[in-house]
Amino acid sequence: MKQRIITSVIALSLLATVPAWGQTTVIKRTEKKQNATPAKAKSRWKWKGDYHEGLAYVLDKNDKYGYVDQSGKLVIPCQWKGASIFQDGLAKVTDDNGKRGFIDKTGKVVVPCQWNNVWPFSEGLAVVKDANDKYGYIDKTGNVVIPCKLLIANSFSGGVALVREKYDAIFIDKTGKVVVATEDYYWMNSSQAVFRVKNTDGLYGFMGKDMKMVFPYQFKEAESFSGGLSCVKDANDKYGLINDQGKLVVPCKWKFAEGFYRDREDLARVKDDSDNWGFINMFGNVVIPCQWKEEWGFTEGLAMVKDDKDKWGFIDKTGTLVTPCKWKKAYSFKEGLAAVKNDDGKWGFIDKSGTLVIPCKWIEVQSFSEGLAAVEAKVDGFKYDYEWGYIDKTGKLIIPCKWAKAYSFYKGVGGVRDDEMNYYVINKQGEIVEKK
Repeated sequence: MKQRIITSVIALSLLATVPAWGQTTVIKRTEKKQNATPAKAKSRWKWKGDYHEGLAYVLDKNDKYGYVDQSGKLVIPCQWKGASIFQDGLAKVTDDNGKRGFIDKTGKVVVPCQWNNVWPFSEGLAVVKDANDKYGYIDKTGNVVIPCKLLIANSFSGGVALVREKYDAIFIDKTGKVVVATEDYYWMNSSQAVFRVKNTDGLYGFMGKDMKMVFPYQFKEAESFSGGLSCVKDANDKYGLINDQGKLVVPCKWKFAEGFYRDREDLARVKDDSDNWGFINMFGNVVIPCQWKEEWGFTEGLAMVKDDKDKWGFIDKTGTLVTPCKWKKAYSFKEGLAAVKNDDGKWGFIDKSGTLVIPCKWIEVQSFSEGLAAVEAKVDGFKYDYEWGYIDKTGKLIIPCKWAKAYSFYKGVGGVRDDEMNYYVINKQGEIVEKK
């Protein structure tokens, strides 16, 4: 957790569905062809939808929509630019200005076409989007019950709706009152049985999809779920792990712990009361004893560890030291090589056997990416004494050290900056392909 403070930043799209509650919300629907099939030959309709609640929408030769009953009789004139199926006695329609509203089965406009978009009613309320792309709720008379100030809104189910206002995901009741706040917006779209909630005192708990608390508000910290587990800190400042089904699988006994991340290869770092580090598996079992002064997670099967002499080496997943702790500093393995810094303060690269394959002669380096690594060297004739270039895995300088800063390659290009603070994109031959 690296002393993380759990933030309420929720990385999410403005298009959201909630399959666990059976309600679809902020999602743009294709009105013209919803549940529709082409009209039969010689029909007066260019398009005809399927019947819902006894009526089907039709498209006439003027590209206007109306509705027919099951006898085929036109009961609502073709006057709408867009139409949708009837649900709970109402259908969404679009006028010539592209605004949406609702009509009843007589064709009467019960909710005026004034909204950028609307969604079907659920439990008496419908989500609407205004001209500022903010979301709110209306009742079946068209009255605004909850003002349009939300960034995301979902249909009501069980008397509550999941919405986002500013940076927080919250559950609100039908008056707009906050029922509970959560930082796990995506829990509904996953197999998670529980999600994090936070009270006004800043304490975390875990709630089930039935809106009942599984763990009361008792944790000072709680990470988002990763690998099916959430790392939590209790009132005694000890860390443990809760799984996404609401079970405390690792008791809160560690001085520090981090969650299971995809790039950590199914082992998580833990620190004991003696400030030594080790690794546990997803069942909470200690796989590598807490004996290291510091460590980083596994990448490419190896993890960096620091001994009591402040020297770095690498261990495998059995805890075996495969590269002796002799380096002043090191980076994790990437593309089969790891950057290491010697006692003279110079950087080079080792392979997984610990062999120094690129001599330690660089002022600073970055890890390899797409076969190249950015390196810094002392160069005369520039505004600054040190400049950046790129080497390949043999240590050969492929792109000369002439840049004030260089960044890793991605999809065939890398970013560089000159001494005058101009930014460029270069290819692997060092040619400028774009100026930022």
